Amino acid sequence: MTDVPSTRGAEVGRRIGVGLMYGLFKPRVLGSWRVPASGPVIFAVNHSHNIDGPMVMGVAPRPTHFLIKKEAFVGPLDPFLTGIGQLKVDRHSTDRTAIARALGVLEQGGVLGIFPEGTRGEGDFASIRAGLAYFAVRSGAPIVPVAVLGSSDRPGRLTKALPPLRSRVDVVFGDPFDAVEGVRSSDTGGGGRRAGGSGRRTRKALDEATARIQKQLTAHLENARRFTGR
Repeated sequence: MTDVPSTRGAEVGRRIGVGLMYGLFKPRVLGSWRVPASGPVIFAVNHSHNIDGPMVMGVAPRPTHFLIKKEAFVGPLDPFLTGIGQLKVDRHSTDRTAIARALGVLEQGGVLGIFPEGTRGEGDFASIRAGLAYFAVRSGAPIVPVAVLGSSDRPGRLTKALPPLRSRVDVVFGDPFDAVEGVRSSDTGGGGRRAGGSGRRTRKALDEATARIQKQLTAHLENARRFTGR
C-alpha cells in the first residue's frame, strides 16, 4: 500500500511558507474565500518562477501537497520536502507511486497542487499536460485556478534567483470548476466529500477535459491580470 503524505506535515509546510513569504515579500492574496473549506481540491497554478509553489503553500487557506519534480529532492531538501507533505514525481515516466500518492491525498479530502504546464515557463497556461485532467476526472475533485503574478517581473539585486525583497506578488484564487462539463461541484458524498469521479478516463474524455481546463485557466489568468493590472 502506498503511503499518503500527512496533512499535518503539509500544515507545517504552510506555516513555514507563511513566515518566509510574508517575511521576504509582500503577498497580496485575492479570492482565497473561493477555496472550498473541506473536501478534495486541486490547485492548478501557473508557473513562471521557483517561488510560485512556496508562495501558494504559504498563502493558501488550506495545507497543500504539491507534485514536485524529483530533481528538486536533493541533499537536505529531500527529507525536508517529504516531511512537509510534498510529492516527488518523475516527469519523464509514468510514475505510478506518485500517481497513487496524489490520488490518496484527494481520496482523504486533501488539497493537491499541480503546475499543469509541467515545467517553469511563461506561466500563461498556453500548453498544459493531461495529468491535471487525469487527476480531476479520476477523483472528481474540483479545480481551483491559481494565478501567481509578479514573481518573475524582475530579478532581485541581492539574489538573482528571487524577486526583489519586499516586492509585491499577487496570488489570485479563482472559482472552483469541474473538469467534466455537466458535473456539479455540489455532487458530494457524506461529510462534504465528493462522491467520486465520472469514471470516463478514455483518451477522448481526457482530451476533452484538458481542453475545457485550459480554457478555464486561461480565462482566469486574463481576469487576474486585468484585475491586478499585471
